[in-house]
Amino acid sequence: MTDPCATSQLTNILDAVDRGEEAASDRLLPAVYDELRRLARVKLAAEPAIRTLQPTGLVHEAYLRIAGEAPDGWGGRAHFFGAAARAMRRIIVEQARARARLKRGGDKRRVDIDVDAFAFEEPKDDVLRVDEALRRLEARDARKSAIVNMRYFAGMSNEETAAALGVSVGTVEREWRFIRTWLKRELSEPADV
Repeated sequence: MTDPCATSQLTNILDAVDRGEEAASDRLLPAVYDELRRLARVKLAAEPAIRTLQPTGLVHEAYLRIAGEAPDGWGGRAHFFGAAARAMRRIIVEQARARARLKRGGDKRRVDIDVDAFAFEEPKDDVLRVDEALRRLEARDARKSAIVNMRYFAGMSNEETAAALGVSVGTVEREWRFIRTWLKRELSEPADV
């Protein structure tokens, strides 16, 4: 659980940024840096395929992407960290796609071959399959998608997620159980070639 004093301080900074106070923008990154770096370390540790990306680089890239992202205001800590989690997810997925392209020849000329001549099939990267599944979930149920972003990508607790979404902790716990079961089923199905 986060420190209520730090949460209040961050909310005040985000409110000041929303009002257009230039000095508040300068205080925002130092106020969130440690927590963003912790989230980045956790995310990268869970993605062994992404070894070229470091937590510091992920934090900086994510922050640059979201710095001007909320034209109507941040709406508090949960909205900010939700945006940061989505940005980190996009960056990790982009890295996985780039790695997949390089692994498959990158800029080499494509040559058509008889696929039946090979007795094996190379599996897709798990990061890309997870992203595809999460996109399907988002199209199906926006709240469940928000729960994944907050719980998994932003590292929020059930209580923090419930407060951010304005639902009960029991609802978050129940939907989190459903999401994990649904994702397991989605990822156990063979990948489309």
